[in-house]
Parts: sequence; structure tokens; C-alpha cells
Amino acid sequence: MGYLYWRWKPNSECQLPRFDPHAFLNVVSNKHLAFVGDSMARNQLESLLCMLATASSSTLLFSNDSNKFRRWHFSSHNATVSVYWSPFLVKGVEKSSSGPDHNELYLDHVDEKWGGDMGQMDLIVLSIGHWFLHPAIYYEDGSVLGCHYCPGLNHSAIGFYGVLRKALRTTLNGIIDRRGGKGNDGVGVIVTTFSPAHFEGEWDKAGACPKTRPYRNEEKKLEGMDAEMREIEMEEVEAAKVKAKGIGGFRLEALDVTRLALLRPDGHPGPYMYPFPFANGVQEHMQNDCVHWCLPGPIDTWNEIFLEILKKWEEQHKSEE
Repeated sequence: MGYLYWRWKPNSECQLPRFDPHAFLNVVSNKHLAFVGDSMARNQLESLLCMLATASSSTLLFSNDSNKFRRWHFSSHNATVSVYWSPFLVKGVEKSSSGPDHNELYLDHVDEKWGGDMGQMDLIVLSIGHWFLHPAIYYEDGSVLGCHYCPGLNHSAIGFYGVLRKALRTTLNGIIDRRGGKGNDGVGVIVTTFSPAHFEGEWDKAGACPKTRPYRNEEKKLEGMDAEMREIEMEEVEAAKVKAKGIGGFRLEALDVTRLALLRPDGHPGPYMYPFPFANGVQEHMQNDCVHWCLPGPIDTWNEIFLEILKKWEEQHKSEE
């Protein structure tokens, strides 16, 4: 349980305040906050709900059979919080045991499973990355653009970095186009950057993520795929800011968690993704979760930073009135 006693400190003179659930609820009062993306979006949402529960109770308004689409209401502040499962943000068909063994992405179309509700959203938190590592065929302008890890299929192999960039660009442009016109109320958009995994060895063997303390700064560099994914997301956020310049009520910021997440290999469930994993001893095959985060845990810091961004936006809004 040592992972509970570490806190992130920015490389500056400033101190990151502890999460204040009352302040958060005040900022999102009379608003709809939507987390959209993959299971990291869900993980961040669940962290937030746990912290808000210390100040106010919520009512579950909706949940589909798979719990991938859920909505809560905090009546004390008339605040709505939702999660939308959309691992690519753009239109996609997920691989399945009864269907294709690869994903299919349509890079020039926003996923309407969440896009259809975009007009109801006041704050949108986007999170993607890990699902782009899976085998996939990519479509653009009605034809096949290429594929990733698709042996046996007669398509050109292309890397997923450019695809991630296209998907995020389509998403941000879609929000700007739909919510940036005259007559629309303001919208704030957060892009949570890529959160690295910490697998060591085989994912289905005991000890897949065995670390029990954070890395020191000099121990671990941000490099390779983790650095590339983050860079793409940061660049697309900046490009979208340029596109949206002059649009009233539109705010966009990157929630840059990649580095701080990289330094916390100790904060994953590991074999404890299911209760009592060692009840029958150490098995030959054991599932490990070295991607998602324990609650409470390091991911709570993301929402501390998120709150500071919202407070900054609130101050900017007041100064503009």
C-alpha cells in the first residue's frame, strides 16, 4: 500500500493543491461533464466520482448492459457526469470473437455514439491511445487507407502514429465545427495525454508489474512510443487552438499526464485486477493489469490538475465579462 503515500510535485515553485470536491462541484454546477474515450477515460472518471462522493451523493441516471455508457446526476449542484465508450473517438468497428479479428476505423467521421450528444456537453474530457496498438484497417474518404498488423490482408501496412493524429484531428475539428458556431453555448475540451503501461515480461505471468515504489526522475526517461503518442496529442491540441482562435466560449487544453504516469509503475492493480488472485496459490497463467490505476492512486493527481485547469478557465471567463 506504499503507493498511497506518494504525491506529484511539479518541477517549479508552485504546489499542486489537494483535490477540493466542493470547489469542483461549484465549477461544474449546472453543467454536463462528459468523459469520452477508452478505458483510461473510464478510470479517470471513476477516480473523480470517488473523490466527489466525499462531498455529495449522486444518482445513477443511466447505464447500458456493458456499463460502457453511464450517467450520474449530482442534485446538490445540478451537475451531470457521463462516460462514453469510444476507444478511437472516430467511427469504428471493434474486433470481436464473433466478428473480424481486427478493428476498423473511419478516420474522417466522429463517432456518433458520443458525437450525437455533443450539443448537450459543456465539458468534454478526451482520452485515447492504447486501442491504436491493436490490428486494424483504416478507412478515409470511403476507401481503405491502409492497415496495422494485418498479415494475410491485401492492404498497405501503415503505422498507427499518423492514424492517431488523424483521429484526434477529426475529433477536435468536429467539436470546433459543431460547437464553435454562433448561437452555441461555450464548451471546454480537455485532452488527457497518453498514459504508459508498465509491463515487465509476459502479461499473463506473476510479477508482470512488480514495482513497489515510483521511479526517480533520473531512473526513467520519456522516450519511444510513449513520447511519440504524447507529442502527437500535444501538437494536435495546439493546432486546434490555432483553428479555434477567435471563437468565443471555446476552451481547449491538454492534461499532460504522460510523464507523471510514467514514473508510477507502483500504482497498477497487477494481479489484483480480480479479488484474491492467490487464493489457490500462484498459477501458471495469471492476468495482470499494468495499464489502469488503483483507486485511490496516482490517477487522482490527474483530476487535481483537471480542477486547476477548470479554475483557471473560470477566472478567465470572469475577466472577459
